[in-house]
Amino acid sequence: MIRKATIQDLDLIVPLFDDYRVFYNKESDIVGANDFIQQRLEHQESTIFLAFNEENQAVGFIQLYPLFSSTNMQRLWLLNDLYIEADARRKGFAKALLNQAKQFSYETGARGFFLETGADNEEGNALYPAVGMTLNDDHNFYYWNT
Repeated sequence: MIRKATIQDLDLIVPLFDDYRVFYNKESDIVGANDFIQQRLEHQESTIFLAFNEENQAVGFIQLYPLFSSTNMQRLWLLNDLYIEADARRKGFAKALLNQAKQFSYETGARGFFLETGADNEEGNALYPAVGMTLNDDHNFYYWNT
């Protein structure tokens, strides 16, 4: 089952979000994760969907941030976070969350959503085309850090 998270789901999201950060080689920080997710939800700065297994345990999440395309004059979503617990992987939860993100894009009148992943992310680079996403290699990706 997939459902949109609310602030009441904070206790379900935070451990998953912390595990997600650890997966990307960040130090575990439950307090920081709690504060970060709480702020996003309270200020409606992101939308989170949770995936639940048959035992009704939260096993994964997807987090989308709102953006806009000036040239298309439409909303876009940045799919910044997608995480499934290790023992729940390869059971369809990631596909279900991605399909929910598609549905959410339709419902919000968005042009779509996009994400960035490493060229070495073999699982993701196999998964995204399998759910109808297209690799865009026509553009350069630049960034600036403080």
